[in-house]
Amino acid sequence: MDLKSIENIVSLCKRRGFIFQSSEIYGGLGSTWDYGPYGVEMKQKIKDFWWHDVVTSRENVVGMDAAILMHPKTWEASGHVSNFHDPLVDCKNCKARYRADHVDLNKPCERCGKKDWTEPRQFNLMFKTAIGPVEDSGEITYLRPETAQGIFVNFMNVQGTSRQKLPFGIAQLGKAFRNEITTGNFLFRTREFEQMELEFFIHPGENEKWLDYWCEERLNWFKKLGINPEKLRLRPHDKDELAHYSTACFDVEYEFPFGWSELEGIADRGTFDLDQHNEYSGKKQQYFDPQTNERIIPAVVESSAGVDRAFLTCLVDAYCEEEVRDEKRIVLKLDPKIAPVTCAVFPLVKKDGLPEIAQKIVEDIRTKYSAYFDQGGSIGRRYRRQDEAGTPYGVTVDHQTTEDGTVTLRDRDTMEQVRISTDNILSELQSRIQ
Repeated sequence: MDLKSIENIVSLCKRRGFIFQSSEIYGGLGSTWDYGPYGVEMKQKIKDFWWHDVVTSRENVVGMDAAILMHPKTWEASGHVSNFHDPLVDCKNCKARYRADHVDLNKPCERCGKKDWTEPRQFNLMFKTAIGPVEDSGEITYLRPETAQGIFVNFMNVQGTSRQKLPFGIAQLGKAFRNEITTGNFLFRTREFEQMELEFFIHPGENEKWLDYWCEERLNWFKKLGINPEKLRLRPHDKDELAHYSTACFDVEYEFPFGWSELEGIADRGTFDLDQHNEYSGKKQQYFDPQTNERIIPAVVESSAGVDRAFLTCLVDAYCEEEVRDEKRIVLKLDPKIAPVTCAVFPLVKKDGLPEIAQKIVEDIRTKYSAYFDQGGSIGRRYRRQDEAGTPYGVTVDHQTTEDGTVTLRDRDTMEQVRISTDNILSELQSRIQ
């Protein structure tokens, strides 16, 4: 797959209702995207799968949902006000803007070919806003650049009410905002994005053990999404890559058409965050250890993944172009558990009671899975539409259905078709979806 494939995926996303350019009727807004009917279904399934894997299935992880706007001192304590910067340079000739660490300043600008750079300067990535009726007199705060701090400032609240004992985790799904200098590669780097974050609180000294544990868990989660394991890897950070709060970090990376790139970071944050909030708030952020009768500040291992990057990875990994009977077939070979539609149902013709039978089958399937009714165009054209949308199964209702109560079940990937009883459709789907 080459970079042109990303363009093909962008085109498919609009054609099939996955992703639209935000504010498109006004010319669009750079690097902002809207999720359409199929996109929002698939995104929700990815989030639900993460929530079940990280929270619901574990007795020692609980969830929360913090506000996007937080007291501005939060970001002073976290280090974002003083440390959350990227080096910025401009080409004086064409005014193109780059991150200084992403270009060779000894070479000409790739856009205009001139070598005339400004001096690098630091650019804070947080979006600033004001709370109050008048901007000039309002209190300055920020749109959160990460969801993690909402967890840290609520550590005492959550631990006390949930009565969790170390080790335990607090997880959160939510929007974050970063005023990125350079964006691009479709959904990969945008200024508004959604995070899936877990802060796992542990006894200091157990950092390496739990860092190894969560690295393995999180890498396996992406494999369970159906992503090709050969295109996934776990890469340790070099010392000069580490964030100011981290002593060790690993990235789960995927081999995109534009190269290996990060999907998730798993970091040893030590006691940095609770230490900082302890100092800046004047409120003790401590855990009472019933085994030692001591109060301690727990260390933290964090896993932080981007929903949008996971979504893009699933699309890129599933996108396939095949030759079938001398015709090109575009198919998204999505894992059935995250496909927007699990099963499409087609009446062969629009008469003889077939549409009514098909509608009833759709209603039955929807008691457990997502289903779609389609009676427009030839059956072959309908198959192709659903192949492009990633729908793993298709059910065709024909005249034989009215005689013996059987339908044709088609598999998206193999295109094999089998006759099954209408009474067995749900159980057959369930046996095929792991």
